[in-house]
Amino acid sequence: MFEHLPALDAMLASVSTITTIGLYVPNGGNFLTLNRTEATLLILMIIVSVGAGASIVQSTVNSVVNGDMAKGEADKRLIARLKNHVIIYGYTHMGRYVADKLEELGLDYVVISRNPAVYQELINKDIFAVIEHETQPIEALTAAGVEKASMIIVSHTDDSDNMLFVLSARKMRPDIRIVTVIHDSSLVGMAKNAGADVVIPASVTVGHLLALSAVTKDIVGVVFSEKIGTKELAEFSIFKSSPLIGKGLAEVAKLAVVVGVIRKEQVIQHVFDPNFRLEEGDTLLVLGDPSKLQVLEKEAEAT
Repeated sequence: MFEHLPALDAMLASVSTITTIGLYVPNGGNFLTLNRTEATLLILMIIVSVGAGASIVQSTVNSVVNGDMAKGEADKRLIARLKNHVIIYGYTHMGRYVADKLEELGLDYVVISRNPAVYQELINKDIFAVIEHETQPIEALTAAGVEKASMIIVSHTDDSDNMLFVLSARKMRPDIRIVTVIHDSSLVGMAKNAGADVVIPASVTVGHLLALSAVTKDIVGVVFSEKIGTKELAEFSIFKSSPLIGKGLAEVAKLAVVVGVIRKEQVIQHVFDPNFRLEEGDTLLVLGDPSKLQVLEKEAEAT
């Protein structure tokens, strides 16, 4: 017998220990004073209570899992009906921003993620999502409706994963537009050879902006183009003492490409009218090289 106890007491001690109720403490338990009826009743109550608790937990877990599975199956059917949607590969910080912007623009999209936790997060947010199993992009692309999609945005943090995904997507859809992020700028050419239409070197873009911010406070963006190279987008306010006041945009065009002019918080529509003249308080939006933009900045703010 357990601890040399009588049969019923040994049974109570065993049940208490196995179910982790913990009434029994060897050589110091307080249940030895219980009469036989109470001991029997206690054994039954412990067994029933623990069994009922385990059953409730299991039912709850099954309900949650089955509910998620049912929702996942429903989402698959809805994804199959999508047309001209965007497929996003990777839902890290960059992929999240892409999804948020597409949501803002009212465009349909499907996110492909390899991370089960991220996939579950997306499902809980009612975002169409597909899980990629063991680097099987073709299967994931098929589930995401690549045959009817209009564009693919590849934004994973791992360049090798991005390359594999671009290759797979291009093989499946030779005609689809593919935009990918690359974190190692030396891989830009390889990404294009893999089939990407547009390759964005993320680190280069951010580094470019940060470096230019040290030169001028008026840089608002960077344009990467294979045809014209890298150009900076800047905005300049015309100060009271600026020599540009009263002049047309031909003077500005000598230094940069004029994108537009903002006057009193409104974009002016007739800036290319020969009679148009700059006024104090106007804001110039221009595209050009950093060195020439610095010259334009000085003229706009001249005192």
